[in-house]
Amino acid sequence: MTAVHVIARVLLGVAVVEAPLHSTVWKIIAIGAVVLVALVWGGIDGVVDARANPDPDDYEDLTVRWLQAGVFAGLVAGAIGWFLGRFVFAGIGQSGLFVELIAGGSFIALLVFVPAFVGAAIGRFLVRWEQRRANPTEDDWSVHPDRDDEHIAG
Repeated sequence: MTAVHVIARVLLGVAVVEAPLHSTVWKIIAIGAVVLVALVWGGIDGVVDARANPDPDDYEDLTVRWLQAGVFAGLVAGAIGWFLGRFVFAGIGQSGLFVELIAGGSFIALLVFVPAFVGAAIGRFLVRWEQRRANPTEDDWSVHPDRDDEHIAG
């Protein structure tokens, strides 16, 4: 995710320098690309995890994993962005290192974490939905073999 954000930021810098009147559109596209990649990647993680662990109690802790990935991406992409803006490429940003790491890093962490978390939840939901469609009577207690006849309603 760090590479995705750095590439998006460099391309955004090039686009804003070349077409400054369209900077809002370029910013929306760059943020949308980062969010889309995080959403899809998180969704793939959720699908893989749900298929690997049939019992939802055995799921991996994707929340913490994606939070760590977001914080790492924020800090590293902020440092790389600061370096590129300061020494390599004009137009990518003028902020100081502290601002890049704290404010930029926090924003990037949220751009990675929230969509990835939503994607993982959707991925897990889709796998469970697929499994329920394949075995429709498994959760139907009225036809379950362990059903106790003395608790029948009616």
